Amino acid sequence: MKVIYRIISIPVLVMNMLLLGATDEQVADFSSSNLPILIIDTRGQEIRNDYRITADMGIIYNGPGQRNNLSDPWNNYNGLIDIEYRGSSSLWFPKKPFRVETVDSLGNNRNVSLLGMPRENDWVLHNPFSDKSLLRNVLAYKLSNDIGRYASRTRMCEVVLNNEYQGVYVLMEKIKRDRNRVDIAEIDSNDIAGDSLTGGYILKVDKTDGENVGGWQSDNNIFYQYHFPKPDRIQPQQAAYIQNYIKAFETMISSENYRDSYLDFIDLGSFVDHFILNEISKNIDAYRLSAFMYKDRESLDNRLLMGPIWDFNLSFGNANYYQGDLTSEWNLDHLIAASEFDFPVPFWWEIIRNDEEFLLRLSQRWWTLRSDKFDSDKLMDFIDSMADSLEEAQIRNFEKWPILGEYIWPNAFIGNTYQEEIDFMKDWLLDRIEWMDSMIDLPLSISDESNQPGKLQMAQNYPNPFSGITSIRFEVPVNGNVKLSVYDLFGHEVASLINEYRCAGVYTAEFNAYDLPGGIYIYTLQVGKSVMSKKLMLLK
Repeated sequence: MKVIYRIISIPVLVMNMLLLGATDEQVADFSSSNLPILIIDTRGQEIRNDYRITADMGIIYNGPGQRNNLSDPWNNYNGLIDIEYRGSSSLWFPKKPFRVETVDSLGNNRNVSLLGMPRENDWVLHNPFSDKSLLRNVLAYKLSNDIGRYASRTRMCEVVLNNEYQGVYVLMEKIKRDRNRVDIAEIDSNDIAGDSLTGGYILKVDKTDGENVGGWQSDNNIFYQYHFPKPDRIQPQQAAYIQNYIKAFETMISSENYRDSYLDFIDLGSFVDHFILNEISKNIDAYRLSAFMYKDRESLDNRLLMGPIWDFNLSFGNANYYQGDLTSEWNLDHLIAASEFDFPVPFWWEIIRNDEEFLLRLSQRWWTLRSDKFDSDKLMDFIDSMADSLEEAQIRNFEKWPILGEYIWPNAFIGNTYQEEIDFMKDWLLDRIEWMDSMIDLPLSISDESNQPGKLQMAQNYPNPFSGITSIRFEVPVNGNVKLSVYDLFGHEVASLINEYRCAGVYTAEFNAYDLPGGIYIYTLQVGKSVMSKKLMLLK
């Protein structure tokens, strides 16, 4: 159990006077920001990672578009916190990450809303350091939330600790069971039988350093950790239940007939989304570290869900090992091979990822997202908007931490300016998306290979992308009815190009798309039971 040292708070006005009278040159040069300002005073106590101390915290935020001044009242939060260092490899850096718990004068948890985020008491101050864009976690978590999978909400801020400017931080939610975070049933020490015993649990596969770590080694050599309930609070009946559930899942997925029942054990959609988020970012810690999963009560949903995602510092090209810098290749495939003796990927990922149903849902989900949430222009606009909001703060951050142009583990790219770091991440993401586009097809139906009279051949439309008219060349191997149609990403037919009897031979059809909106479309050739599909891109 950690020791918590408590101190007595002093009024905000006194604290602000102390700050304004500080002699530290960095604080003197920093008087206002377009970002919220977060101020911490530990009263001379040292922050550690082996026990928590109590400190004062204030947040100055005057609203969207308003300047925030060090001389302003602490108007967003003014109170006590318990604080400690957090993290593993991120603790190596001089710019430290923190875990913050808002508390009252008696040390009890105090649920509050910080910077508009839902009320809670557990928070994280993330310290982007080797991630010189300052944005990789923010971007990844936005993508997850945009597609309907909860990830921590984030707020950029500038931090002053004990009168010393610390730079740009990301205030974000700690992963926790909560109606506004991981929304599953609450389980307490009295829930040891019946439906209440069956959920909700949060597990993770991760490193074993840190506080309050506990779990069990499965028969397949995977160490599952209890995240909720915590190891020191989980009851024997609860531990036995979730262990038996995971054992049944691993036994089932290892069997030859797993397809008969594996969808009863897992929410496949959550696995598909987890895969997409970790692949579009090529997060090299994916699947094997900070890999969370959760299960609700049987009466609500008896399946295992993947998520929430967590810790994306080493993503979007920011890693010079495990092929993290390459925009090609599947991240999962490489990590399975490369991390066998490091932190291995759970064996069931390979089985599920190669299943026909998973691949079908992956293609459908990917192209649906590409038409909206993962539209390239939208992603670039978001990155630009966030970089613009950091235009002045990043200058102060890199004056405090002069690392631009320097290698910081494990940088694959070293930009001399902040804009170069942003441009690299944008270019990397565009190249990564293009590669995934080339690898993921959307089958509108599944061909019956055993009854195919011959092999269809259909070329990529030309030109592609196109803005008005494009040509599709194809070969019909046998006489029969030929149907060539174009569909949008929701499966709606937008054009019927051919639907008639044709003799075996080679043909060309023109697709006039002047009346259609720009985007991704699928064109499908069907002769009897043989089907081929390809995608095309219409530019407007």
